[in-house]
Amino acid sequence: MIYSEISHHRLVSQKLYQANNLSPQEIVQHLGAMQAQDYAMAKWAVGSRCNATEKEIEEAVNSAKIIRTHILRPTWHFVSAEDIYWMLELSAPQVKRFTAAAAKKYGFDAKKLDQINNSIEKLLAGKNHLTRDEIMQELDIKKSSKEDFLSAAIMMNAELDGLVCNGEMKGKQITYALLEERVPKSKTKLTKEEGLAKLAQRYFESHGPATVLDFSWWSGFSPTICNKAINAIELQLSSIPIDNQTFWFKKDHSDLDTFRESVHFLPAFDEILISYKTREASILQEHQSLAFTNNGIFKPIILENGKVIGTWKRTIKKDHAKIETQFFNETESSKKAILFEGIKAFENYLETKVVIE
Repeated sequence: MIYSEISHHRLVSQKLYQANNLSPQEIVQHLGAMQAQDYAMAKWAVGSRCNATEKEIEEAVNSAKIIRTHILRPTWHFVSAEDIYWMLELSAPQVKRFTAAAAKKYGFDAKKLDQINNSIEKLLAGKNHLTRDEIMQELDIKKSSKEDFLSAAIMMNAELDGLVCNGEMKGKQITYALLEERVPKSKTKLTKEEGLAKLAQRYFESHGPATVLDFSWWSGFSPTICNKAINAIELQLSSIPIDNQTFWFKKDHSDLDTFRESVHFLPAFDEILISYKTREASILQEHQSLAFTNNGIFKPIILENGKVIGTWKRTIKKDHAKIETQFFNETESSKKAILFEGIKAFENYLETKVVIE
């Protein structure tokens, strides 16, 4: 393997290279945690890796096979129900530093947040699913600012304490529910070292080839801690030195002697880009500002053979979806026709006609 081949190997590890029969929750479990602040795009991140429709993925979320909550870094993620408790116990302490600092600005210390948690628990008990605004109204907490940082910090704290997670969708509105009413609490306990080792193995098997700095960025743990986790599982992984860096990946990862052309229209914040510290293996440095911003906003991308060649956006109409594309370089008309074959998966996922403009 050489550096230019890394992106192709990542297609395989991320379940993008060829069709599979995995369910939506199995895709999420394979990847460990999938960034999901843009709910519509996060569903397509799952759908692009399996044959499920948007409705089927939404049902997996509504039925709590997939949990949407704040975990790892201070943002929304999809996590499988099987992983939610051990992963939350591992990562919550570090993420809570952000929520604690945010809440403290509004006079909410740890004691006050615990009191709020008790009130939230009473509100949601009995499988009562409420939106954030509904919860804040019941708690008599007024919107503190245009951005409403206080209510976000309060609900993130409740998520990180393992009290709440996403509930069933209420139309297009996201609700909260009690986590233990959605997913029975696991009796299996992992030590921090065991949890870190499990997280590291999950990451490198689903995202590799990747470096310790990639894992550190994705997990939120320091490079020193991540190195220790890798040391604990290095015999269960393969590695290769490239350009003075060690890349780790699944032990029985195929060498992929048979290469095939592939085109993917992937969502904003997709794991193929966002889960790595540096992204030159998949997108040229001069094109990066066209695909994502310095403050962490990622656009939907067009991937050809593992390389980002442009961006796209979709507009949902009554009886079809409109797709607009923007390529980094001028593309021959004949090649565009081949690229547009890649949108068929999105059409099947939406179960509606897709028109490309």
